[in-house]
Amino acid sequence: MLIGVLPLSPGAQAVSGAIALALAVAAWVFAGRRSASVGASLSVAAWRSLPGVAYGQPVVLVCGEHLALLGPRNREVADNADGAAGAVEHSQIRLTPNGCYISVPAVEALPSQVAALLTARPQWRSQLSVMCIVNPAHCADTAELAGQLRALEHQLSIIRSRALALPLWVVSYQPAQQSARHPGATGLGRHDADSVTRPLWFSWEAGSASARVRGDGSCVSAEDWQRQAADPKACAERLRTTVQMNAGAGWMAQFVAPYFTRTGRHHPPFPVAYVIHRGAGVPAARPGNVWQQWLQAKTALRAAPTLAAQDDCAMPLPDPLLELLPRHNGHSAVRRATVVGLWLAAFTVIVAMSSSARQNTLLLRQVGDDLRRFTSITHTAGQGGQAAAQRDAALNVLHQHARRLDDYYRYGEPASLGLGLYRAEQLRIPVWTAIGNYRPAAEMTTRAPEPVRLDTLSLFHIGSAELKADSTQILINALVGIKARPGWLIVVTGHTDATGSVQHNLRLSRDRAASVRDWMQRMGGIPGSCFAVQGFGATQPIASNDTEQGRRANRRVDIRLVPEEGACGSLSAGAGLANPSPIAAFEN
Repeated sequence: MLIGVLPLSPGAQAVSGAIALALAVAAWVFAGRRSASVGASLSVAAWRSLPGVAYGQPVVLVCGEHLALLGPRNREVADNADGAAGAVEHSQIRLTPNGCYISVPAVEALPSQVAALLTARPQWRSQLSVMCIVNPAHCADTAELAGQLRALEHQLSIIRSRALALPLWVVSYQPAQQSARHPGATGLGRHDADSVTRPLWFSWEAGSASARVRGDGSCVSAEDWQRQAADPKACAERLRTTVQMNAGAGWMAQFVAPYFTRTGRHHPPFPVAYVIHRGAGVPAARPGNVWQQWLQAKTALRAAPTLAAQDDCAMPLPDPLLELLPRHNGHSAVRRATVVGLWLAAFTVIVAMSSSARQNTLLLRQVGDDLRRFTSITHTAGQGGQAAAQRDAALNVLHQHARRLDDYYRYGEPASLGLGLYRAEQLRIPVWTAIGNYRPAAEMTTRAPEPVRLDTLSLFHIGSAELKADSTQILINALVGIKARPGWLIVVTGHTDATGSVQHNLRLSRDRAASVRDWMQRMGGIPGSCFAVQGFGATQPIASNDTEQGRRANRRVDIRLVPEEGACGSLSAGAGLANPSPIAAFEN
């Protein structure tokens, strides 16, 4: 689209189109190879282990400590695994009524795991989330835990840089204590019976300072959960459990939250919730773990040992908290492509309109300047050859503009001038008007013939203004040249020698010119307005009046044509040419 709109030559458009097509094909091939390389890790068994493409429940990627909560690894997947198999094939997959949990064996494999899943199930883009398991009772070194959290933060940043912000939530499993067997324990008491028989989840959502208790489809605040106890003993047990859970939340706020509260473009989002589950069946704690160290630092008491569970046992899953996950976190492939396409279209429209506006401005400027230059040359240039060349060049340029604007008017302006910004139509009529009003000045190529000089002795008797009978042939020859220039002004002037008085010579010369005029008008059918008659007497001699030969040459009648089309039509009866002498007689 952009190449078609820009003002490029056909050759440049062809080359640009070929380059754009080559880039598109190369990008398509690269994307296909990348997709194939990412999806190569998904074997047939891995595809069969995943839910179908129509699966609409949340899909949780579980990473962190003690992934046994998902149960034993899928045997079918394990039997088909080989050295080329990827992260998904080695993962444990556990389906629940509310969601699908997929374990990530190593946090460094999280980006590839996400890419592989989206290759196999691109519809899951808005269903994915990450659950990080942080069990302080199973970690013996605070530095080791910090390294794991930093690694998770880095991997989430990598995923976020690929325009995918996965929701994050932090889950911790705390084993129940048995103070009855260990009198020297903290004295926190036996766990409430109902928290053992049914799973309860304590969650701190979106940074909330107070906990909410979820279980069996209910969700209440910790205070309401305590008040709902059946008897005072149960209420006391629930109060003790709440205190213990708040202690766990305090530990996570000190050691876990700082890694996920930093803001920035590529930093992971703030966790959806911090969740703690406390109950029996949780794997035994390590001696001297960071949780015991933290409790001992806070209370100066030594923590009691905890119940242990078998390693292959499936631990409770936080299904009640899946409702906290956003359902439309990311963009689907189609939506993302649509957004990119809309931005590209907007960029194309902006560039195209900017180019069209510039091209229209240049066109208006060029035509306007050439029109003003043509008008200036027409009115101010002289009659020389250089002036004529300037007028011809300006006229040719104006003809080119006129033909160009006519083509735009008849067939439509090109795309480079379109998009509703074309304004040169306002100059088309003025250009043609300037061309039509131009009239070239008469040049020397239409030079008037030399004046016809008639000897008066051949036309008149001495001292007379009446034509001789044998003067007809001479006048006919002169009339032939005059008739060859129809519409030109015919100036007939009479001249005498210096013999006689001045007044007599002036009257005689005028009368003889009038006689020649009358004969030509009568015999040639020429309108009287095309004649101008002058009598100069002896004021314009062409030879010396001291000799007879000179006086004979001075006695003459001259017929001169003014080379101007339509000149005789602009003269009315009674008009004439100015006489060079104030005493020269003039007559029409």
